[in-house]
Amino acid sequence: MGKSLEDYLSLPYNIEVKRNEDGTYFAKVKELPGCMTEADTFAEVEEMIRDAMIAWIEVALEEGIPIPEPRPLEEFSGRFVLRLPKSLHRDVARKAEEEGVSINQWIVAAVAREIR
Repeated sequence: MGKSLEDYLSLPYNIEVKRNEDGTYFAKVKELPGCMTEADTFAEVEEMIRDAMIAWIEVALEEGIPIPEPRPLEEFSGRFVLRLPKSLHRDVARKAEEEGVSINQWIVAAVAREIR
């Protein structure tokens, strides 16, 4: 027997929440294509994305559509090697020094700003 709705809801799906320019919130479940919602407040978006997940998974179960599961965090080490041209390495080192952080910390912050 396959997994139930409750089994899927207990999995650690990756939910992305973004604040829109008008102050509302948009949320989507990365692993479930088309599973998304919008809400006026952050508190509402949490409840509404759960409702969207329930509806998405129920339809998939009824229609026999395969339901993607979240990828385990163990697949990601959190480490990768990055080669930079010397001039860019110098510029990054200067920026990190200006902010009083390590090069690694500065790059993590820059990547985080970019993917928002």
